[in-house]
Amino acid sequence: MNLLYYVFFAVQILVGIHFLMPLFFYIISLLKKKKTNVEVGGEADYAVIVTAYLQVTQVPFAVNSILKANYNNYIIYVVADNCDVSGLHFEDQRVVVLRPEEVLASNTKSHFYAINRFKRPHERLTIIDSDNLVHQEYFNELNKVFDQGYEAVQGVRAAKNLDTTYACLDEAGDIYYRLVDRKLMFEAGSSAALSGSGMAFTTALYRNCLETTEILGAGFDKILQYEIISRGKRIAFAEHAVVYDEKTSKTDQLVNQRSRWINTWFKYLFLGAKMMMRSIGRVDWNQFLFSTMLLRPPLFMLIMISFLFFIIDLFIMPVFALYWVLCVFFFIAAVFSALSYFQADGRIYKSLKNAPKFIYFQILALLKARRANQISIATEHYHEEKIDDSNKV
Repeated sequence: MNLLYYVFFAVQILVGIHFLMPLFFYIISLLKKKKTNVEVGGEADYAVIVTAYLQVTQVPFAVNSILKANYNNYIIYVVADNCDVSGLHFEDQRVVVLRPEEVLASNTKSHFYAINRFKRPHERLTIIDSDNLVHQEYFNELNKVFDQGYEAVQGVRAAKNLDTTYACLDEAGDIYYRLVDRKLMFEAGSSAALSGSGMAFTTALYRNCLETTEILGAGFDKILQYEIISRGKRIAFAEHAVVYDEKTSKTDQLVNQRSRWINTWFKYLFLGAKMMMRSIGRVDWNQFLFSTMLLRPPLFMLIMISFLFFIIDLFIMPVFALYWVLCVFFFIAAVFSALSYFQADGRIYKSLKNAPKFIYFQILALLKARRANQISIATEHYHEEKIDDSNKV
């Protein structure tokens, strides 16, 4: 009986510590010396890979936002997988439209389809989704980080649509992860988590990590970040390199998207355990901190598990219930710190009262997670571009 008691106690500590990690990262980041300004070199040569699957309606907006960037040294490769490209016409010679002969249905296959058709040997590549819009200074901000010696950089994916409560809550969660999993994680000496787009790499590193790896279904960014960090490299965070991303605005869209994400977490959970064991053996701070993030359950699952433990503690160890009160306090503080730091829109604050509904739909997503990759491999886009907002700040 005593053994079970101590095991239960230890499990609760390990679960709750995820809520305390932001504070830990913040303290570590304060103790670390900040890098001094690095002189930025010339315009590096970028390949901009824009991927589309089934839908190309938003591709022109993505491409036009890139063309309006305050930068010139790039070629845009639009990979329209299983798409009708008859309506895609661009006068700018820097835009290359590629339509694979066979359906690829894979992010990495689309990326390498473009890589193998590069017009010239680009030094760097950046990955942009078809629903993204690129800030004018995106490339210049990436260069500032690359010129510090990093080979992999994650930028910011900010919301371009806050027209529904669900879009606002989606952005609220993204802002929280932006602070914890990217800014604080990187500043604490580890790496920023990748998020599927708005990220850039040296072409050599990307090819080295994924060229011989076949990835089925969602989650190529999970494999990619594991491969990069396993090679002893860090993924930097460029908080001023911004792309605007479409947030989920409908419940069916939310459930399908989250079911794929949850499926991906379970599918690649073993990578977190593998990296943690390796980091302990090698005494590798970057890998150790990053592995704790890989092992953390999705936020809604973490909240549900913690609430269940809190209820149980009220009956079997009431004093320990205070631990969960402390965890909730620091979690709420981290959420509002993130919203404040990234200057969240007022609509996002107002949407927080509907967080229980958001959690409910993620529970539905959890129930569908096992067959998530059979539902669809792409998120449908409902937001329509009505004005040219590619220069948002």
